[in-house]
Amino acid sequence: MDAASTMEIKDNTFSRQFETIVDQGLVSVEYSFQEKKIFLTKINVPESFEDEEFVSNFLKNIMEIAIEQKLKVVPILPKIVLFFKKNPIYKELLPPGIRL
Repeated sequence: MDAASTMEIKDNTFSRQFETIVDQGLVSVEYSFQEKKIFLTKINVPESFEDEEFVSNFLKNIMEIAIEQKLKVVPILPKIVLFFKKNPIYKELLPPGIRL
């Protein structure tokens, strides 16, 4: 089963983060909005959590949310820049002028 299609993501607007629950606890990606752009600023994972593929699937789900809401995505974190480099399909979400 594809984890990306079954992942439940909550957009916690109060905490300004996307959240999902794993066995070890909460995984979240913090964001801020500016105009029609979403800035992905931080990834939080439980201390013992090291599943990079899960984090990648989580980010893919967030990209789908951005597509649905017609948002541009500004990757602030090196890990998210790396995600865009590994997943060029999402480069259309980058605002004009952002080069990776």
